[in-house]
Amino acid sequence: MAASATREKIIVAADRLFYERGFDMTSFADVAEVVGISRGNFYYHFKSKDEILNAVMESRLKDRHQMLEGWIKEGQPAKQCVANFIHILLTNRKKIRAYGCPVGTLFTELSKLGHPGEESARHLFDLFRNWLRQRFMEMGQTKDADRLAMHILARSQGVATLANAYPDEQFLEAEVDQMLAWLDAVSDADIKPTQRSS
Repeated sequence: MAASATREKIIVAADRLFYERGFDMTSFADVAEVVGISRGNFYYHFKSKDEILNAVMESRLKDRHQMLEGWIKEGQPAKQCVANFIHILLTNRKKIRAYGCPVGTLFTELSKLGHPGEESARHLFDLFRNWLRQRFMEMGQTKDADRLAMHILARSQGVATLANAYPDEQFLEAEVDQMLAWLDAVSDADIKPTQRSS
């Protein structure tokens, strides 16, 4: 296996384990076992868990940026883009109900640990905040764009947390419907229905 491919597998495995088990509870050995490599080969790519965390955060930022910009490149209107963001709660419903929000849970854990990676984790929220703010500005909500962006983030994080706490199958769908109704109230733009994933 090429070195670059091995490194990518380590990042993907670490990303999943940090999400499912938590950063603090995931060891080098855990990641190496999932990837199927020796510890020696592992240390060739990463010398510390913090190095892995940095790589995971860079990967997450890149992936989320591509997802968000992809909707824009497809020519979707601003309101539909925000609706797509809201629908992430349904697209990832199984993982959210099992582990919570991957961004929120990691940030909270790093914050509790007083870990310097907390700042990098916040950059993901910044990415979402800035992107959402721009979409609301495009909808004509220039004055309140940042407040509206923060409302979406706050509501999404709260919904994800409660969906993780309560085994209510209908909760996410009802909350997403309410968020979309709220979006209708702040914009007159047309919104196309998005198919829900189970």
